[in-house]
Amino acid sequence: QRIDHFIGISRTVQDRIKSYYGREAVIIHPPVDTSAFSPAPETGDYFLAVSRLAPYKRVDLAVAAFAQLGLPLLIVGEGRDRASLERMASPNVRFLGWQPPEKVRELLARCRAFIFPGEEDFGIAPVEALASGRPVIAYAGGGALETVQDEITGLFIREASPESLAEAVARFQRVAGS
Repeated sequence: QRIDHFIGISRTVQDRIKSYYGREAVIIHPPVDTSAFSPAPETGDYFLAVSRLAPYKRVDLAVAAFAQLGLPLLIVGEGRDRASLERMASPNVRFLGWQPPEKVRELLARCRAFIFPGEEDFGIAPVEALASGRPVIAYAGGGALETVQDEITGLFIREASPESLAEAVARFQRVAGS
Protein backbone atom coordinates (compact mmCIF):
# COMPACT_ATOMS: atom_id res chain seq x y z
CA GLN A 1 0.00 0.00 0.00
CA ARG A 2 3.03 2.32 0.13
CA ILE A 3 3.35 2.32 -3.65
CA ASP A 4 2.38 5.69 -5.15
CA HIS A 5 1.60 4.61 -8.73
CA PHE A 6 1.06 1.40 -10.66
CA ILE A 7 1.82 1.22 -14.37
CA GLY A 8 0.65 -1.54 -16.70
CA ILE A 9 1.73 -2.17 -20.29
CA SER A 10 -1.84 -2.98 -21.42
CA ARG A 11 -5.44 -3.17 -20.24
CA THR A 12 -4.78 -6.82 -19.44
CA VAL A 13 -2.05 -5.86 -16.96
CA GLN A 14 -4.12 -2.93 -15.71
CA ASP A 15 -6.98 -5.33 -14.92
CA ARG A 16 -4.58 -7.76 -13.24
CA ILE A 17 -3.25 -4.97 -10.97
CA LYS A 18 -6.82 -4.01 -10.06
CA SER A 19 -7.69 -7.64 -9.33
CA TYR A 20 -4.62 -8.49 -7.23
CA TYR A 21 -3.86 -5.19 -5.54
CA GLY A 22 -7.19 -3.37 -5.67
CA ARG A 23 -5.43 -0.37 -7.17
CA GLU A 24 -5.78 1.65 -10.35
CA ALA A 25 -2.95 1.65 -12.88
CA VAL A 26 -1.96 3.93 -15.70
CA ILE A 27 -1.27 2.25 -19.04
CA ILE A 28 2.01 3.00 -20.78
CA HIS A 29 2.47 0.78 -23.83
CA PRO A 30 5.99 -0.50 -24.51
CA PRO A 31 7.88 1.60 -27.04
CA VAL A 32 8.07 0.14 -30.53
CA ASP A 33 10.18 1.87 -33.16
CA THR A 34 7.63 1.59 -35.95
CA SER A 35 9.74 3.83 -38.20
CA ALA A 36 12.12 0.86 -38.71
CA PHE A 37 9.35 -1.04 -40.56
CA SER A 38 7.70 -0.41 -43.90
CA PRO A 39 5.54 -2.32 -46.38
CA ALA A 40 7.13 -4.08 -49.34
CA PRO A 41 5.87 -3.47 -52.89
CA GLU A 42 5.17 -7.20 -53.33
CA THR A 43 3.79 -9.80 -50.96
CA GLY A 44 5.33 -13.25 -50.68
CA ASP A 45 3.41 -16.52 -50.60
CA TYR A 46 4.12 -17.35 -46.93
CA PHE A 47 2.65 -16.68 -43.52
CA LEU A 48 5.02 -15.75 -40.71
CA ALA A 49 5.42 -16.25 -36.97
CA VAL A 50 8.23 -14.58 -35.05
CA SER A 51 8.50 -15.79 -31.50
CA ARG A 52 10.55 -17.31 -28.77
CA LEU A 53 9.75 -21.01 -29.01
CA ALA A 54 8.35 -21.50 -25.51
CA PRO A 55 5.11 -23.24 -24.49
CA TYR A 56 3.13 -20.13 -23.53
CA LYS A 57 3.76 -18.59 -26.97
CA ARG A 58 1.50 -21.32 -28.47
CA VAL A 59 3.50 -21.73 -31.67
CA ASP A 60 2.30 -25.35 -31.51
CA LEU A 61 -1.15 -24.09 -32.55
CA ALA A 62 0.33 -22.51 -35.68
CA VAL A 63 2.34 -25.61 -36.55
CA ALA A 64 -0.75 -27.84 -36.19
CA ALA A 65 -3.05 -25.41 -38.05
CA PHE A 66 -0.68 -25.08 -41.00
CA ALA A 67 -0.30 -28.87 -41.13
CA GLN A 68 -4.07 -28.97 -41.73
CA LEU A 69 -3.97 -26.14 -44.28
CA GLY A 70 -0.86 -27.10 -46.24
CA LEU A 71 0.04 -23.41 -46.65
CA PRO A 72 3.62 -22.17 -46.23
CA LEU A 73 4.52 -20.98 -42.73
CA LEU A 74 7.92 -19.58 -41.80
CA ILE A 75 8.84 -19.51 -38.12
CA VAL A 76 11.60 -17.23 -36.88
CA GLY A 77 12.91 -17.83 -33.39
CA GLU A 78 14.70 -20.16 -31.02
CA GLY A 79 13.75 -21.76 -27.74
CA ARG A 80 13.34 -24.92 -25.75
CA ASP A 81 10.34 -26.10 -27.82
CA ARG A 82 12.07 -25.97 -31.18
CA ALA A 83 12.88 -29.69 -31.44
CA SER A 84 9.38 -30.82 -30.48
CA LEU A 85 7.78 -28.26 -32.82
CA GLU A 86 9.99 -29.41 -35.68
CA ARG A 87 8.97 -33.04 -35.03
CA MET A 88 5.27 -32.16 -35.29
CA ALA A 89 5.69 -29.88 -38.33
CA SER A 90 4.62 -30.81 -41.83
CA PRO A 91 6.92 -30.07 -44.83
CA ASN A 92 5.18 -26.72 -45.51
CA VAL A 93 6.41 -25.35 -42.15
CA ARG A 94 10.01 -24.09 -42.11
CA PHE A 95 11.99 -23.09 -39.02
CA LEU A 96 14.49 -20.32 -39.75
CA GLY A 97 15.93 -20.01 -36.24
CA TRP A 98 17.24 -16.68 -35.05
CA GLN A 99 17.43 -14.02 -37.75
CA PRO A 100 19.05 -10.57 -37.67
CA PRO A 101 16.65 -7.61 -37.32
CA GLU A 102 17.01 -6.56 -40.98
CA LYS A 103 15.98 -10.06 -42.14
CA VAL A 104 12.99 -10.07 -39.75
CA ARG A 105 11.91 -6.69 -41.15
CA GLU A 106 12.16 -8.06 -44.70
CA LEU A 107 10.16 -11.19 -43.81
CA LEU A 108 7.50 -9.11 -42.04
CA ALA A 109 7.11 -6.73 -44.96
CA ARG A 110 6.50 -9.56 -47.44
CA CYS A 111 4.42 -12.10 -45.49
CA ARG A 112 0.79 -12.70 -46.42
CA ALA A 113 -0.15 -12.31 -42.74
CA PHE A 114 1.51 -12.47 -39.35
CA ILE A 115 0.43 -15.32 -37.06
CA PHE A 116 0.20 -14.57 -33.32
CA PRO A 117 -1.49 -17.52 -31.59
CA GLY A 118 -0.53 -16.91 -27.94
CA GLU A 119 -1.79 -14.44 -25.37
CA GLU A 120 0.74 -11.79 -24.39
CA ASP A 121 0.49 -8.92 -21.95
CA PHE A 122 1.23 -6.59 -24.87
CA GLY A 123 2.90 -8.20 -27.90
CA ILE A 124 5.49 -6.14 -29.76
CA ALA A 125 5.72 -8.44 -32.81
CA PRO A 126 2.13 -7.76 -33.97
CA VAL A 127 2.79 -4.01 -33.80
CA GLU A 128 5.89 -4.51 -35.94
CA ALA A 129 3.84 -6.56 -38.44
CA LEU A 130 1.18 -3.84 -38.60
CA ALA A 131 3.91 -1.21 -39.09
CA SER A 132 5.07 -3.37 -42.02
CA GLY A 133 1.62 -3.10 -43.55
CA ARG A 134 0.78 -6.74 -42.88
CA PRO A 135 -2.43 -8.08 -41.32
CA VAL A 136 -2.25 -10.03 -38.06
CA ILE A 137 -4.15 -13.20 -37.23
CA ALA A 138 -4.10 -13.29 -33.45
CA TYR A 139 -5.67 -14.87 -30.42
CA ALA A 140 -8.32 -12.48 -29.07
CA GLY A 141 -6.72 -11.81 -25.71
CA GLY A 142 -4.13 -9.71 -23.98
CA GLY A 143 -2.45 -6.84 -25.75
CA ALA A 144 -3.58 -7.96 -29.23
CA LEU A 145 -7.02 -6.62 -28.31
CA GLU A 146 -5.45 -3.15 -28.15
CA THR A 147 -3.33 -3.28 -31.29
CA VAL A 148 -5.22 -5.42 -33.82
CA GLN A 149 -8.63 -4.35 -35.12
CA ASP A 150 -10.68 -7.44 -35.93
CA GLU A 151 -11.61 -7.59 -39.63
CA ILE A 152 -9.81 -4.28 -40.27
CA THR A 153 -6.10 -4.81 -39.58
CA GLY A 154 -6.37 -8.53 -38.97
CA LEU A 155 -8.51 -11.35 -37.68
CA PHE A 156 -9.03 -12.72 -34.19
CA ILE A 157 -9.35 -16.33 -33.18
CA ARG A 158 -11.64 -16.73 -30.17
CA GLU A 159 -10.44 -20.18 -29.17
CA ALA A 160 -6.82 -21.23 -28.70
CA SER A 161 -6.99 -24.29 -30.95
CA PRO A 162 -5.43 -25.38 -34.24
CA GLU A 163 -8.92 -25.67 -35.73
CA SER A 164 -9.83 -22.10 -34.82
CA LEU A 165 -6.56 -20.78 -36.22
CA ALA A 166 -6.90 -22.86 -39.41
CA GLU A 167 -10.43 -21.54 -39.91
CA ALA A 168 -9.25 -17.93 -39.48
CA VAL A 169 -6.40 -18.41 -41.97
CA ALA A 170 -8.80 -20.03 -44.47
CA ARG A 171 -11.22 -17.10 -44.00
CA PHE A 172 -8.31 -14.68 -44.52
CA GLN A 173 -7.41 -16.50 -47.75
CA ARG A 174 -11.00 -16.19 -49.02
CA VAL A 175 -11.21 -12.47 -48.15
CA ALA A 176 -7.72 -11.76 -49.54
CA GLY A 177 -8.70 -13.46 -52.78
CA SER A 178 -6.16 -16.25 -52.92
